[in-house]
Amino acid sequence: VQLVQSGGGLVQPGGSLRPCCAAFGCTFSSYAVNWYRQAPGKEREWVATITSSGGFIIYTDSVKGRFTIFRDNGKGTASLQMNRLKPEDTAVYYCNARKARDNYWGQGTQVTVSS
Repeated sequence: VQLVQSGGGLVQPGGSLRPCCAAFGCTFSSYAVNWYRQAPGKEREWVATITSSGGFIIYTDSVKGRFTIFRDNGKGTASLQMNRLKPEDTAVYYCNARKARDNYWGQGTQVTVSS
């Protein structure tokens, strides 16, 4: 099973980015998808979750109203639309697919918010 991430980059405060994650070698539609991030010198923190069917979504408080998590089970992809970005959103973002004991991670993608 492989999760391949794309997207990310450098953006000015107030800008938008949409990192994506593509799954290979698994029945993607049976996995919940999570996004995490890790800023320099900090612990990895959970950002958002979407259940396997997409019927339940939850966000950490600091991104509510700015970030939106998506998934397309037909294509085996997930993404995180990030709007009104702030410098404190700067981190490496990781997608994660989880089901029972199965737990897979993408390689991470750098998001830098700076003027």
